[in-house]
This record gives sequence, structure tokens and C-alpha cells, in this order.
Amino acid sequence: MREADTDAALPSSAAVHYFVDEAGDGVIFNARGQVIIGKEGCARHFIVGALQVQSPDALSKDLNALRTSLLADPYFKGVESMRPERRKTALAFHAKDDLAEVRREVFKRLLSHDMKFFAVVRRMDSVLTYVQQRNQRDDEYRYRPNELYDKTVARLFKDRLHVADECNIVFARRGNSDRTHAFREMLETGKMRFEAKWNRTIESKFRVTASTPQHSVCLQAADYFLWALQRFYERNEDRFLQLVWSKVSLVHAVDETDSKPYGEYYTKKKPPFQAA
Repeated sequence: MREADTDAALPSSAAVHYFVDEAGDGVIFNARGQVIIGKEGCARHFIVGALQVQSPDALSKDLNALRTSLLADPYFKGVESMRPERRKTALAFHAKDDLAEVRREVFKRLLSHDMKFFAVVRRMDSVLTYVQQRNQRDDEYRYRPNELYDKTVARLFKDRLHVADECNIVFARRGNSDRTHAFREMLETGKMRFEAKWNRTIESKFRVTASTPQHSVCLQAADYFLWALQRFYERNEDRFLQLVWSKVSLVHAVDETDSKPYGEYYTKKKPPFQAA
């Protein structure tokens, strides 16, 4: 299945809202130039996901109300991750830091809202092979994790920007630098690729904002979907991904090229855990 097949025929609507985050950091080398893929603290996959939310305000209110009720629950009294000074669950839901009991409640709330999740998955060993080949051709080339992020964003949104008159895109801020301009450039790249591929001009306007999960609550929801997908790829644990799969529209595993040169496209009818 080609990626565009899932959404290219959708009628244009007034506006869509995307919330973008990543799992993994795209780091390949340590300070000494040694490969650290698969080592402690370094993921074997890099994933960028976009959560399309029908009603961001409703989802934000629901998650905020849930967190308030959990913080007031005596059951969680004294739990470290829920202490305000720890700056974890008390400020924002984050699947990696949240207790299992908290994650269960968050997943239940997410499943009650209208949303769609899209993601692009890269295998870091395949990225390493590309970097090594590139270095052989060009002595001046130096890999940067932002390069992988930007290219993955362009791939993710290549077939997303034409489905509405206006696209409001909030992405999780990466570090202390403001990369809004770079993010917008990657969207423009994705837009041009779509137009060239389908010989069709995209008239949609898009607004890009950098934020944090604490200030943009829907980013917390995106984090949960990414965490479930990452657990599958990093630990071969599929129960969380199965739980939310009804909300997943497309996962493009770029480097799973055993049967197709362009990778695998996983959809509701073709989940990755079924293939595994």
C-alpha cells in the first residue's frame, strides 16, 4: 500500500490540528565518535509521530481534569513522580515517567476522543549505514541528529498537508533552540514532494508552533501513542500498541525493506504486531 492511498482521496475540511513529537533522539555517535546504537540509553529506532485531534480543547480539558483528580487521590499520596518538585506527572502526563495505574487511566481517556495517529519509524542501524556511505562520498559531511528529525518530519507530512484548508501544527520543542523555521522548511519540502508526485498544487495554509507538553496538553497524548509504538519496536511488547491501534491510521516503517523497497505501511487492517 502506498502512503498516499490512505488519505489522498479525503475531502478537504476547514482545519486540522496536528501535535508532533518524537521517540528516540537520533544520536549515533558518542563524543569520541564511537557508535552507540543499542547501548544503554540509546534507542535502536527513531520515531516521529503526529496526532491529529478533532477537538484539542476537549482533549486538553479532559486530561487536565484527570490529572487533577489523580493528584487528589490518597492512593497516590507520597508517590515521587506525582510530587510537584519532581516536575513529572504533577505537571504533565509522560508515559515513561507515569505509574502503570496512571497510564491505564490516560489510555482510557485517549480512547474516548476522536483522533488519528500517524508515524514514521527509522531503524538507527540503517541510518548508520547511510551516514557511513555518505562519509565515503563526501569528506566534509557530518551527521547531526536534527538532520534525521527534519527528514523524517518531511516524510511524515508529505501526504498530510492537503487534507484541509488550514493545518495547525504544534510540535514539541527540542532542547533550548527554536527550530520553528527549520520545521516549517521541512513541511515545505514535504509539500513540494507531494505536488511533484501527484502533479497537484496544495493550497492549504499551515501554522507552526513550538511548545511543551505542559503548555500544550495534546502533546501529552501524542507522547502516549509514541511510547506505545516505541515499546513495540524496542522491546517487542505489543499490548499497549494493540490497545490504541484503533486510533492509528498509518505507521511507515521506512527501513523494513525485505519485501518492498519503500518499507512497510502498517494500517488498521495490517498492524505490525500481526506481521511480527
